[in-house]
Amino acid sequence: MIDKVRTIFNIPELRSKIIYTLSILIVVRVGAHIPIPGVDANALAGAFERLQDTLFGLFNMFVGGAFEKASLFSLGIMPYISASIIIQLMGSVLPYFQRLQKEGEAGRKKITQITRYGTVLIATMQSYGVTVFLEKELQVVVNPGPLFVFTAIISMVTGTILLMWMGERITERGIGNGISLIIMVGIISSLPFVIGNEIRAVIAGEKLFISELVLMGIMFLVICFVVLLTQGTRKIPVQYAKRVVGRKVYGGQNTHIPLRVNTAGVMPIIFAQSIMFIPSTVSTFFVDSDFSTSIMRWFSFEHPVYWIFFGLMIIFFTYFYTAIAFDPIQVSSQMKQQGGFIPGVRPGKKTSEFIDNILSKVTLPGSVALAMVAIFPYILMQTMDVEYDLASFFGGTSLLIIVGVALDTLQQLESHLMMRHYDGFLTKGKIRGRRRM
Repeated sequence: MIDKVRTIFNIPELRSKIIYTLSILIVVRVGAHIPIPGVDANALAGAFERLQDTLFGLFNMFVGGAFEKASLFSLGIMPYISASIIIQLMGSVLPYFQRLQKEGEAGRKKITQITRYGTVLIATMQSYGVTVFLEKELQVVVNPGPLFVFTAIISMVTGTILLMWMGERITERGIGNGISLIIMVGIISSLPFVIGNEIRAVIAGEKLFISELVLMGIMFLVICFVVLLTQGTRKIPVQYAKRVVGRKVYGGQNTHIPLRVNTAGVMPIIFAQSIMFIPSTVSTFFVDSDFSTSIMRWFSFEHPVYWIFFGLMIIFFTYFYTAIAFDPIQVSSQMKQQGGFIPGVRPGKKTSEFIDNILSKVTLPGSVALAMVAIFPYILMQTMDVEYDLASFFGGTSLLIIVGVALDTLQQLESHLMMRHYDGFLTKGKIRGRRRM
């Protein structure tokens, strides 16, 4: 492993990409601590303690704690993610976006530009909502008024645009997917503080050392399970008929269609968690009502009702998002145009039905496993008396994003090493690297 890390920094191009990526990520973390003008930081920290278990706490986790500091990056990269999801959904229902998706590079550039405009629009609306929330609900603004609203909106929208630009620069000139890396760095930014709290608790005698070892073992097993869930695929064999065009022969090879066990990725948990936070968040504004008190109790992390509804919502959104992300009809149509077919299945409608049937069967265990990963941190909180900050790294959105982004970045490093005839992180010594390039 040490030799492979040394090899990475021996390749000038790869070394420059990694340094460029790390430099931008450092800027991202610095910007998360620069507050917008006019906010009382101490009052905001005190007011945010009661919002940790609400939708605002989930949002704060994605932006790396920038929301609770009312920083320039308070909105994080989430407006861009929201705009991308909206455009993707429109691509499945609106003919205009469907045409853009089929136009190749020109269509992708147009979709990217529309996504950027949508990001500015969503960031503007969200930043206005944040300013009203800071002024009216939390009352942490020193000098409330139109000047603060204008300044805060400009600051937060500019911060989001800057994050979007830096994410695109990482994707273009760095290593890995820039947007995903920004989200991952924001999530793991709290990990050193969580580990420090656990070490201090062991030293003070508040927790047993053996219990921490058990937690480490559980985390290792959960990470292994998440890696299997992320990488698991069902391969459908595909054959292509030979075609003679002039003096060249095309096709004739055997390949496969990889159907992921978890095609939807982390999106079902994000959708389900956002919806599950709504009842408890709305109930905080009606604290005097007995019904709202019952709703807050039922939809709290430790209640089994929350676990059941949360799991069902994840299964539903897994099927929903998989249907949007993967279109069997389009896949079968492309195969037919290129002369491909699945052995034993007629091209066209029968092929799309065959793929859809297998996809539905594969998605069921994937959705159940995804629900188990999402609920496990809450079960751990109840059974082993683990705080939420630590339990969030044992599953759920945080772990899925960290594992997914880490694997994607590792695969990109692998491809760079393999192109230069070096052993990659995922190979087993079959290729010998040269000493000098």
